[in-house]
Amino acid sequence: MSRNDEIAGLLEEFADRLEATGVEYKPTAYRRAAENVREHTGPIENLAGEGEDAVAEIDRVGDAIASKVVEYFETGEIEELEALRSELPADIGALTAVEGVGPKTVGSLYEALGITTLDELEAAAEAGEIQEVSGFGATTEENILDNIPFAREARKRTRLGDARPVADAALSYLDDLDAVASVEVCGSIRRWKDTIGDIDLLVASDARDPIVEAFTDWPEADATIEAGTGKASVRASGTRVDLRIVDDEEFGAALQYFTGSRAHNVAVRNRAIDRGLKLNEYGLFDVSDIDDSDAAGDDGADADGQRVGERVAGATEDGVYEALDMEPVPPELREDNGEVEAAAGGRLPLLVEPTALRGDLHTHTDWSDGGFSIVEMARAAAERGYDYHVVTDHATGPGMVGGVGLDEDAIESQAAAVAEAAESVDIPILHGIEANVDADGDLSTADETLAALDLVVASPHSALGQDAEAATERLVRAAKHPHVDVLGHPTGRLINERPGLEPDVEAIVTAAADADTAIEVNANPARLDADGEFVRAAVEAGATIAVNTDAHSPRELDNATYGIRTARRGWAETTDVLNARSLNGLRSFLL
Repeated sequence: MSRNDEIAGLLEEFADRLEATGVEYKPTAYRRAAENVREHTGPIENLAGEGEDAVAEIDRVGDAIASKVVEYFETGEIEELEALRSELPADIGALTAVEGVGPKTVGSLYEALGITTLDELEAAAEAGEIQEVSGFGATTEENILDNIPFAREARKRTRLGDARPVADAALSYLDDLDAVASVEVCGSIRRWKDTIGDIDLLVASDARDPIVEAFTDWPEADATIEAGTGKASVRASGTRVDLRIVDDEEFGAALQYFTGSRAHNVAVRNRAIDRGLKLNEYGLFDVSDIDDSDAAGDDGADADGQRVGERVAGATEDGVYEALDMEPVPPELREDNGEVEAAAGGRLPLLVEPTALRGDLHTHTDWSDGGFSIVEMARAAAERGYDYHVVTDHATGPGMVGGVGLDEDAIESQAAAVAEAAESVDIPILHGIEANVDADGDLSTADETLAALDLVVASPHSALGQDAEAATERLVRAAKHPHVDVLGHPTGRLINERPGLEPDVEAIVTAAADADTAIEVNANPARLDADGEFVRAAVEAGATIAVNTDAHSPRELDNATYGIRTARRGWAETTDVLNARSLNGLRSFLL
């Protein structure tokens, strides 16, 4: 975690605790400051070293907040935040992870019932105590109780978007060590699953102790969990990071072994057995001349430590798969969903490449809830090598609060602003909108306004607790709307926060394919919606995919990689992705 993210997290906690204690207005200021600190391009610690005036140069960071940032770097704490923690000694992060429980609810329940933990919240709900609190009721209490298991389970796993930066920092650190020949992540994070349990790192080296020692001295490690010969574990940014060191000749086999899901690995090992081979983390061994292949231990040796069988592969992953007469299986596909058979038959898809996108079809500006101008966002897109950029600010409608959202007159005014901005940047800017899909599947913006736009993203932002039948009818209707081009984050889920809608995916992708409406893979790491299973259903139905970031700032444009990896998990090829097409190709789809 960067220091910018660390400070932003503290400011967000500050906002939550102020709101929980009934303070108005200030929480919004702290949240805006947190967003801009997180997005600031330079290290916040450098500005703090120059003093409060330097920190206050960050947009929306006033003198009072700047002084708290400097105080934290000078003393290791913020006195006012510590006072708020003492005033409300509740685990506000755990409690607000329950859908429907916001900071104000936490404050009210603490004042009335002394609730500070998730266990206490659950016990109070089961005892019927919450409905007795003023402002609450039986329905609220029931909803809280229903949502606690999801919140509890979510806290056991880390979102990919939170874990991946930690993993990348560890990779960079280890790769700089002279003794390290190769290093890679493995496990679920290498398969780009939307949540992970811990971070697994694999190193190839003929050294052990020096690497373990360097790893436990990693500056970003908060604590050492264990350290041994050839392996170690630390905790960084709240996530466990496990390191394993193997020999060069074993690296490929170990990487294959520790990357695939259990089911994928079983299927591959069974294929090896059928060929008189033994596959494990140490290599692929020919045991065809041995009566009992189980005589070969996990490292290809017998009980006396003598090598049994000839190693036929192990240095590289590709070599392992090729020795089993398979195409190398991309990490994202290693879930035992048909990829083993496809690899054996030479039928694996040519997955969309991480660099394939030519534009982003879903972005926001300061016309709605973004923090940057049309020109700033478009220039950031151009800097990333895109061929075009689409502005799709929020329209007014269900789910939009706090004055966010453009009505028909504002949309018309923005069209002129987009045209003017296009004269100041090097790439074309298309004008769109993110319309709201209401509970019945209607859109919040008039048809005549939608018809005049270049592109329409339609997304659900409200009624996200609908039953499956209602959710399906709603999304099918939206996908069939004649002016909808992209069905945005279709389930409305927020990973580890709310499950979102659970519609009939087959019905939706079929409707989308028939209507030439693209299904969005929202690359925001908090969403990754549609997920890989949804994407695969869409691809198989012949529907088009759009990988969008939903960016509210230039930095969030870089989240595109999460969307691409999610599309790859769904077996998507470049031809399946709408914004991997040229501007002319995009316009042809939008006609």
